[in-house]
Amino acid sequence: MGVIKTDILIIGAGPVGLFTVFEAGLLKMKCHLIDVLPQIGGQLTEIYPKKPIYDIPGCPMILASDLVDNLRKQIDPFKPTFTLGEIAEKIEKLEDGSFRTTGHDGTIIESRVIAIAGGLGCFEPRKPPIDGIERFEGKGIDYFVKDPLHYKDKHVVIAGGGDSALDWTIELAALGSQITLVHRRSSFRGAPDSVDKVMELVSHGKVKLITDASVVEVIGTDVLQSVVIEVPEGKVTQEADFFIPLFGLTPKLGPIADWGLGLDKNAIEVDPYDCSTNVDGIFAIGDINTYPGKLKLILCGFHEATMMCQAAFRYIYPDQKLSFTVSYTHLTLPTNREV
Repeated sequence: MGVIKTDILIIGAGPVGLFTVFEAGLLKMKCHLIDVLPQIGGQLTEIYPKKPIYDIPGCPMILASDLVDNLRKQIDPFKPTFTLGEIAEKIEKLEDGSFRTTGHDGTIIESRVIAIAGGLGCFEPRKPPIDGIERFEGKGIDYFVKDPLHYKDKHVVIAGGGDSALDWTIELAALGSQITLVHRRSSFRGAPDSVDKVMELVSHGKVKLITDASVVEVIGTDVLQSVVIEVPEGKVTQEADFFIPLFGLTPKLGPIADWGLGLDKNAIEVDPYDCSTNVDGIFAIGDINTYPGKLKLILCGFHEATMMCQAAFRYIYPDQKLSFTVSYTHLTLPTNREV
């Protein structure tokens, strides 16, 4: 296996990693992407491909899978290369300031800079503390919604109070599913517009809302049949073909945690000016980074990718001048470069 050489190694082929290819391509920098998942798209592909996304400029609503498809079309002219299904395990800085990254299957990638766009890193769903819940995983208990039509016209109990719980409540109710939304508080953490939509569905009898409550028991034989919900007055049993607890994901940085980067819990600390880390030549963008005022939105990740590529260009070509307008119509770019 030969050594792969590139300008920017992007660790993570989710939406932010993919958009980085576009911004780098405008500056004539080549990119290689490595991702532990067997396909591009990150969480959008692996966890909720059919989830509607509402905060992408110019798209009133776009499905997660469609956003990934569009990003791929957008970067195709720049001919990125990929190593999929492999973890970036080890990095070393070479004498010339470039990096050698080794994957767990032995792939070696040499790059001028590294952009870590690993989303939440290695992640797993936060599971509710319910005895015997594992018995029904895949048999009525799901932690992700991959195909909404799977729940059409079914009794579905959703637990959670964030954007995912609200969005899927709205989406599945539109399919005729009989939705019960359970939340441990009376207020929600999700977007106010989504809260309003759910409340409207509740007022029209299309969603049953139970607040100040938690699912404490799951019942069934071979498959899930019902759940027990604890409310202030006691316990009630709710028929359920499916129970979907949406309590977020538990992030784990994996090997990245051993690379000498500044960390704050499970996030990489960066300078918000250019998303640089404490190691020269390594940047972190998207949900995997943190700084004061950080918002974990795809939109913000796109912005960070843009700033990072400008900084990466200056790092790789300190003697090159880059003049640039908002419309990208006047770029002074280096030519006849070798990677």
